[in-house]
Amino acid sequence: MRTPEPETGHVSQDAAIIGAVAAPDVHVMSWNIRRKTGPVHPRVVDHWKRRAPRVRALLQAERPALLGVQEALGEQSAFVRECLGGSYRFIGHGRGSRGEGEASPIFYDTDRFELLDWEQSALSETPHRPGSRSWGNLIPRVLVSGQFRDLQTSARFLMLNTHLDHLSSKSRMRSAQRMRELAAESSVPVVLTGDFNASGTSDSLAELLREDALADSWAASPRHSTPAWGTYANYREPRPDRARIDWILTSPSIEIERTAINAHRHLGGWASDHLPVQAVIRFPEKGSPA
Repeated sequence: MRTPEPETGHVSQDAAIIGAVAAPDVHVMSWNIRRKTGPVHPRVVDHWKRRAPRVRALLQAERPALLGVQEALGEQSAFVRECLGGSYRFIGHGRGSRGEGEASPIFYDTDRFELLDWEQSALSETPHRPGSRSWGNLIPRVLVSGQFRDLQTSARFLMLNTHLDHLSSKSRMRSAQRMRELAAESSVPVVLTGDFNASGTSDSLAELLREDALADSWAASPRHSTPAWGTYANYREPRPDRARIDWILTSPSIEIERTAINAHRHLGGWASDHLPVQAVIRFPEKGSPA
C-alpha cells in the first residue's frame, strides 16, 4: 500500500491542524504535557509558567473531543479541563498509593459523550492495589480505562490511556500484554492513547499489534496532515528521522480519516517536550461488528 503523502502549504503556527470536527467523526489526541517544573529548574524552557499559556493555545485551537494526557499533576489536570471548556470532564488521578503524583487522565466532551463506567488500575501483578509496582519499574505505572457512549451516534467504545515505563523493557512488555488482552476481549471498539516510551520497532508495540488486536492509526490513515515527526522533540525543531514514542492505537474496525503529529509553536514556542499525536476517527455504525 502506498504511504499517504503529508499535506503541504503555509499554515500559521498558531492555527489548528485539525480543530473541531462534526459527528460522526471524532477528534482524538494523545499528549504528554510534561509535568510542572518551577523557576528553580535549570531549563527555562521547561518552566510551567512559561508553557501553560502555550498548552492553552494549542488545546483551544485543536479542540479534541477525546484527549489522553500523560504526566499531569493535579493542578495541571484542572488546568487542561479549564482550557478545554465547561463541557469537558476527566477521569483518572495520580499514580501514587493515595492518588497523588503524576496522572494519565482521559478528558472527554460531555456534549458528545456519556461516561458509562471507568476505573484506574496499576500496571503490576496487583492491579487493584494503588501505587503497586512490578516488572522492574521503579515508579508506579497506571492504566485509565473508560467506557463511553457517543450521544450523536449511540456508538459505544472503550478508551484506554497510559504512560509506560521509560527504563524497564520488561515492564513495557508486560503492560502491553495486559492492554492487548483487554482490547482482544472487549465487546466494543477500543481506542488506546499513550506515551509508550517505545518506538515502532519495539517488542512492546509489536505485542500490542499482535493478532490484529489493535492497529496503528498513523499507518492505517489514508491522509497524513503532517510529516511523521519524532514525537519526543525536547523543545527542538522536530525531525522525521526520530522515533514516534507517543501513539494512538485503535481496534481495526475503527475507520481512520486522518492523522497528525502537531509540531506547531504556540505563542512563540513549544508547550511540551513531547508533540501531540492526533487522529480523526469514526466508530463502526450501530450493529456493525466491533
